[in-house]
Amino acid sequence: MPSKGIVRSRDRRHSTSDRKGLDTDHVTEFLAGDRKVMARLATLDPNEIATTIITVQEIFNGWIPRINDCKQDAQLPYLYGELLTSMNFFKAIEILPFDDRALLHQQRLLALNSRLSRNRLQKDLRIASIALSVDAILVTRNRRDFSQIPDLRIENWLD
Repeated sequence: MPSKGIVRSRDRRHSTSDRKGLDTDHVTEFLAGDRKVMARLATLDPNEIATTIITVQEIFNGWIPRINDCKQDAQLPYLYGELLTSMNFFKAIEILPFDDRALLHQQRLLALNSRLSRNRLQKDLRIASIALSVDAILVTRNRRDFSQIPDLRIENWLD
């Protein structure tokens, strides 16, 4: 998405250890124009930037109900514009899948700590499992929940 300074590259040969996996909070702040997140992303090679399919789900789950429940037609251009901006962002970066490796990490984490099965942690556990499966650093503000995940590397660009 050139307007936000992210250019997608097809070259994924970078080591996964330098890959930054953006959590939903950081994607949301980037899309809102947060200067800290934008500045930090501008310093990275585009091949180092990724997010998860779970974050895509969460972002779309935020916009779709607002569009579907919109009572005032005058709000629709804004809402659809935000949805389009989100789609363009996701086209510009790598989307990490919830694949068999991520599922194995999730199952291992649940076996180690059954409290991670709580409903409010469900998507966070999936995001963490994806990050662990590709050895990515998770970029998140949510230390409270993600610090419960063993071996998960976390960075926070917002505080």
